[in-house]
Amino acid sequence: FRLHAVAFPIWTFAVMAGAIWAQYAWGRYWGWDPKETWAFVSWVAYAAYLHARVTAGWRGRGAAGIALVGYLTMLFNFIGVNIFIPGLHSYAGL
Repeated sequence: FRLHAVAFPIWTFAVMAGAIWAQYAWGRYWGWDPKETWAFVSWVAYAAYLHARVTAGWRGRGAAGIALVGYLTMLFNFIGVNIFIPGLHSYAGL
């Protein structure tokens, strides 16, 4: 839990910095590229995990289930999107 609580604000900053950079480079903050979209899905999953832990007091299986969903979305974002879904940030066309 502590690792997620520390890493989530850093990750939020990184996503926001990427959007600002995209505006500078391509003239748009968000383009609904598969990599961007799955990064957002992963961000929402971990936000739900932290919200459930902090506000609802979830422990045990429930919190672990949400964390597992977040991990799987992150894993798919790093591996699956690059291989299977064509887009600006992927290698599916190679």
